[in-house]
Amino acid sequence: MTEAQTVTKADWGKMPDGKSVEIYTLKSAQVEARVTTYGAHLVSVRTADKNGKVADIVLGYDSLAGYLADKSYLGAIVGRYGNRIAKGKFTLEGQSYQIPPNNNGNALHGGPVGFDQHVWSAQQVPGGVELTLVSADGDQGFPGTLTATVRYTLHGDSLRIDYSAKTDKATVVNLTNHSYFNLHGDDAGDILDQRLTLFADRYTPVDAGLIPTGVLAPVAGTPLDFHSQHTIGERIHADNEQMKLAGGYDHNFVLNGKMGEMHVAASVVDPTSGRTLTVTTTEPGVQFYSGNFLDGTLTGRHGIVYSQHKGLCLETQHYPDSPNHSNFPSTELKPGAKWHSTTIFTFGTE
Repeated sequence: MTEAQTVTKADWGKMPDGKSVEIYTLKSAQVEARVTTYGAHLVSVRTADKNGKVADIVLGYDSLAGYLADKSYLGAIVGRYGNRIAKGKFTLEGQSYQIPPNNNGNALHGGPVGFDQHVWSAQQVPGGVELTLVSADGDQGFPGTLTATVRYTLHGDSLRIDYSAKTDKATVVNLTNHSYFNLHGDDAGDILDQRLTLFADRYTPVDAGLIPTGVLAPVAGTPLDFHSQHTIGERIHADNEQMKLAGGYDHNFVLNGKMGEMHVAASVVDPTSGRTLTVTTTEPGVQFYSGNFLDGTLTGRHGIVYSQHKGLCLETQHYPDSPNHSNFPSTELKPGAKWHSTTIFTFGTE
């Protein structure tokens, strides 16, 4: 770690039960990132635009109270199963499991009390912080005691997230980070004029409940084709069934890269500020969500109201509802095996 790269820790309030919450600040010459032990949330990412003006480019809250009340997973680590499981049901090794539904009859982001609502234990590591959560057998209906570890480290212009997990009983796991990015800065405009490229030839179409049908469909000829750079708002209201079902973009894209090896998932460019974001990952999919359900009821940092399309999510992941689709990459984790995943957010300007 160079002299210009630092990690500091501070108290950040207490939970209703009195448990202390901490916040870690990771600083390099190019980026400042803040991570809290509550929900392992990425609270803040501050970077400069092409003129050197620094702004926060993820949506978030000024204090712990905002996160305790939040229902939109701003910056959270979501689990034990990120994204949706149809009706909250799946079968594993002949045993049926039920996760309490919390989203239109389906289980979303691990159920009503997911990993985003727990205080993780933390220790400082070179260039960052490592957070650990032990989820008991039966937590939200999931089998097995799962030990999850998430490590955030800052490397110059890149924020790296390493996920790992182990279990004492066969289970399913799908962890991701649910940050909402706005390269203008969180206090300026929406994301509709930002330009997106997705490195995916296919996506998983959804039904009315936003559950994958099981088909891996080509993006070509649809508003979901981001092979070449398009502004997010250009086709968001297109006369297309998938766009209407989700109220915009809320789809899992099947990445072209090889699962388990680092590959580029997405890139975003803000033509106004010149800020850029590149997402690389070992995961097979990325959920691109255009903030359709932000409805103006959340007030974030600086008293800014978070209305529709205020931020975009690029959640690297296995596909939604994988436990119910044998043709999707498996999310099963067995005792003795270690699950590992890496995603890197690289920030720049052009």
